[in-house]
Amino acid sequence: MYELPPLSAIRTFLVACRAGNFTAAAHELCVTHGAVSRQIQSLESWLGQSLFERHGHRMVATPHAQAMAREMSTTLENLVEIVQRYGKGETKNNLRVSVPTTFGMRWLIPRLTDFHSNNPDSRIQILTVTSQQQPNNSIFDIAIRREETLIEGYQSSFRFLSDHHSVIAASHLLKEKPLSCLEDLYQHTIFETETRPGHWKEWFSAANFADKRGLKRQRFDHFHVTLQGIIDGLGIGVGPIATLSLDIDSGKIKVPFGEITVAHHHYCVSTPVGVQKTTLHRKFEDWLVAMGDLTL
Repeated sequence: MYELPPLSAIRTFLVACRAGNFTAAAHELCVTHGAVSRQIQSLESWLGQSLFERHGHRMVATPHAQAMAREMSTTLENLVEIVQRYGKGETKNNLRVSVPTTFGMRWLIPRLTDFHSNNPDSRIQILTVTSQQQPNNSIFDIAIRREETLIEGYQSSFRFLSDHHSVIAASHLLKEKPLSCLEDLYQHTIFETETRPGHWKEWFSAANFADKRGLKRQRFDHFHVTLQGIIDGLGIGVGPIATLSLDIDSGKIKVPFGEITVAHHHYCVSTPVGVQKTTLHRKFEDWLVAMGDLTL
């Protein structure tokens, strides 16, 4: 027999790496902070190597521990697949997906019917986050993020959708106040978003437009709030074209200057360290890529 490390301690270790600290790991495992600490100490004793270090009031995984967690995660993923192939048990059929609010509301959720039609027994839980939130990795299996906002702590990450921004407006608003040329912007209220600063400035630069008369402006904190005002016809904004592709296809939103685009970026699907990819997990990743290919 192989001399195995304490398996329960390995499970606790992986959860602690993924969660980011002992308190969050204890909450997920439904044990005390002390129990997590003892399991980690047991594994450290077996290894002869410290795995966590104190940062303020938190115990944080060392780079050495993060690297070990990534390799362990891959090994456990292979073990899960072997057990699923040779066993009779049902595969895990629930998946927790963390996604930015606007992207989840306008792109992902409206398309989920397609995924469920081919995977009727699956349960996809959508967890939305705003731009300023730093979600705890322990509560999700998959994260959808803009590539530039990704942080360390993911075992795998790849692009599935490209997006860009342009001026958008409600169709019924443009019937009353058309946007046929740049001077028509003065007929409208410009909606800006605090979490997306600089988009209008970039667009004006790309359009070679100088605001010499003073545009009417209104600012909101998050883009999903800005977008609701745009849909209601209260103003115009700069918005993501691929994310809003279904609204554009339906005619709800128009892109009057579609040839002028800015803020190009990519969306990635990422899996946190310590999460074992199930069959459902891989199917969802493949489906995201397929849906991304079908998007404008």
